[in-house]
Amino acid sequence: MIVELGAFALILALVLAGLTTVLATAGRLRLSPVLAGAGGGALIASAAATALAFAALIYAFAVSDFSVSNVALNSHTDKPMLYKVAAAWGSHEGSLVLWCLVMTGFGGALALARGLPFGLKTSSVAVQGALSTMFLAFAVFTSNPFARLDPAPVQGASLNPLLQDPALAFHPPLLYAGYVGFSVCFSLAVAALIEKRVDPAWGRWVRPWALASWAFLTVGILLGSFWAYYELGWGGWWFWDPVENASFMPWLAGAALLHSAIVTERRGALAGWTVFLAILAFTFSMLGAFLVRSGVLTSVHAFAVDPERGMMLLAILGVAAGAAFILFAFRAPAIRSGAAFAPISREGALVLNNLFLTAAAATVLLGTLYPLILEGISGATISVGPPYFNATFVPLLVVACLILPAGPLLAWKRGDLKGALQRLWLAAGLAVVAAFAAFLLFEPKKALAAAGLGVGAWLILGALAEVGVRTKAFRAPLVETLRRAKGLPLGAWGMTLAHAGLGVFILGAVVETSFKAEAAAAVPLGGVVSSGPWRVRLDAVEVIEGPNYLAEQGRLTVMPVSGDAVERVVTAERRFFPAGGQTTTEVGLDFRGLDDVYVVMGERARSEDGEQAWTVRVYYNPWARLIFLGPAIMALGGVLSLLDRRLRVGAGSRRKTEVKA
Repeated sequence: MIVELGAFALILALVLAGLTTVLATAGRLRLSPVLAGAGGGALIASAAATALAFAALIYAFAVSDFSVSNVALNSHTDKPMLYKVAAAWGSHEGSLVLWCLVMTGFGGALALARGLPFGLKTSSVAVQGALSTMFLAFAVFTSNPFARLDPAPVQGASLNPLLQDPALAFHPPLLYAGYVGFSVCFSLAVAALIEKRVDPAWGRWVRPWALASWAFLTVGILLGSFWAYYELGWGGWWFWDPVENASFMPWLAGAALLHSAIVTERRGALAGWTVFLAILAFTFSMLGAFLVRSGVLTSVHAFAVDPERGMMLLAILGVAAGAAFILFAFRAPAIRSGAAFAPISREGALVLNNLFLTAAAATVLLGTLYPLILEGISGATISVGPPYFNATFVPLLVVACLILPAGPLLAWKRGDLKGALQRLWLAAGLAVVAAFAAFLLFEPKKALAAAGLGVGAWLILGALAEVGVRTKAFRAPLVETLRRAKGLPLGAWGMTLAHAGLGVFILGAVVETSFKAEAAAAVPLGGVVSSGPWRVRLDAVEVIEGPNYLAEQGRLTVMPVSGDAVERVVTAERRFFPAGGQTTTEVGLDFRGLDDVYVVMGERARSEDGEQAWTVRVYYNPWARLIFLGPAIMALGGVLSLLDRRLRVGAGSRRKTEVKA
C-alpha cells in the first residue's frame, strides 16, 4: 500500500508541477497575485508530494520489499540498514527521484522567497515548474521507481559493493543539491530575460543561490574524490573520468557565475555575461545527468541505462537549454553593460578571472565529449586522459591563480595596480622563497613541482595579505587590528577562506602527484615492502565475516625506513560479496601528519622462495591530507559567505540595467 501511495504521490507531483507553470504564467499575463500565489503554492505542494514519494521508496528499501523491481535489483536482506537506505538513490530510478526532490524543494524555497518583484518571481517560478515537470515526467513515464515484479523474488541482487560506503551514502544528496541548485539560477536568468530586467538587485538575488549550490557541489565532489581514493584501491583521487568531469564542469561555471554576479550586484556591469553563466551552469548539470544515465559512458560512477532513456534526457537538455539560449540570443544585444570601468580595476580582474574559468571549463568539455563525438561519427575509439588535461587545463588554472590575489586589492571602477602589487610584495617574496626551498629540499628535484608549490603558497599568502590590508595588521595597534577583524563581514572571511583553500589544495595536489612513491611485491607472513620513507610488514592474515561479505583481512605494521617514528598497525581487506559475486578491496590508511601510507591487499601468490604469499601494494602519498582539506576550507568559505547578512536582507541598489524590447 505504501508503495502505491508513493507511485500516486510521484504522479501527483508531476501534475502539480505542470499546474505551477500554467498558474504562474497566467498570473503573470493577467497581473494576478492570486493566480501567481496559487502557482507558487502548487510548486510547494509538488515538493511535498515528491518528498512523500521519496519517503515511500526509502521505506520499500528499508523493509526489503522485493516486489518492487528497483529494490530487487539494488538491495539485499543482508545489507546494513545504512546501505539499504542509500540504495534508494544508488540506482537510476531512485537517483532521479532524488533529483526531482531537490529541484521541487528548491522551487518551493524560491516560491516562498520574499523581496523579489512580482514579475521576476512569478516568471522564475513558472520556469522552475516547467523544469520540474520535464524531469518528473521522465521519472513517471520512463523510469518508474515503483514498478512491481510478479512474482517477487525471494532475494535481491544487492547494490554494487563499491557503493556500499559511508562517503557514497552522503555523496549523491550533496552533489545533487549542487547540481540542481543551479536550476534556480537558471530560472532567475530566464525570468530576467523574459521580464527585461537584469540589474544590480537581480545580481544580488542570484548570488545566494549560486553560492549555496557551489558550496554543496564542492562538498559533493570532495566526498566522491575521497571515496575513490580509499575505496577503489588504485591510490589516486582524480582520474579525469568523464563522470568526474560531469560534476567538475558545473563547478567551474558556478565559480565563474559567483564572481560575475558580484560585478553585476556592485556595479551593474557584466549583466549579460552573468545571465549566460547562470544558464550555462545548469546546462552543464543537465549534461552531466545525460552522460551518467544515457549508457554512452562506461564508468564505476555511471548508471547502466538503455539508450532510449538517454535520448529522453537529451531531449530535456535540448528543450530547456535550447530555449534558454535562444531567448538569450534575442535579448542579449539589448542588455546594457552598466557602469563603465577601466581594464585595471576590480571589475577587470573579475572579468579576467571569468575568462580563464570558462576557458578551463571549455577544455574539460572538449576532453569529455570529443571521444564520444568521434566514436559516434567514425566508430573510432580514443581515450582522453591526464596528459591532455595537464597540457590544457593546468596552464589556464595556473594563470588564473597568479591573477587571483591582486583582484580584491584593486578598487572598483579604476584600480591602482602598482599599489596592489606593493601590498602583495611580501606574499610574492615568500612564495618565491617557498618554491626555491621546495626545489632544494624535495627529492627528486623537479622545477615544475617547485613552481606549483610556489603558486599554492602565493594563493594562501595573498589571501592573508588581503586580510592584513583590511585589518591594518602590523600597521596599527593590535587592539585596532582586532577591532577591524571583528568588523569584517562574513563574506570577506568567506572569500579569504575560499581562495586560501584553493591554495591548500594545490599544495597537496602538486606534492602528492609529483613525489608519491609506490611498490608492490608478493610477500609471505613476516615479509616487508618498502615505499618512500616507510616499510610495511605483513604480520597476519585471517578470514573474517561481515554483515554481507566474507573478507581476507591482513594485519600490517607500518615502520619508518630510518628514524624513530612510531610503528602503527593497519588492516587491509579483500572482500567477497556472495549476493553479487563481486570482490572489492578495503585499503589500509596510516595517516602520518600530512602524509598517507596507503596499503592494498591483493590476491594470494607465491613468493620467490615458493612460500604462500599475498600481493601487497604500498603507496606513499605525501601531503595527501591537503588535497581533501583544501576543498573543505573552500566549502566552509562558501557557507560563511552565505551566512553574511547582506545576502539575506534587502535588495541593494535599485539602479537598473534595462533590456530594450
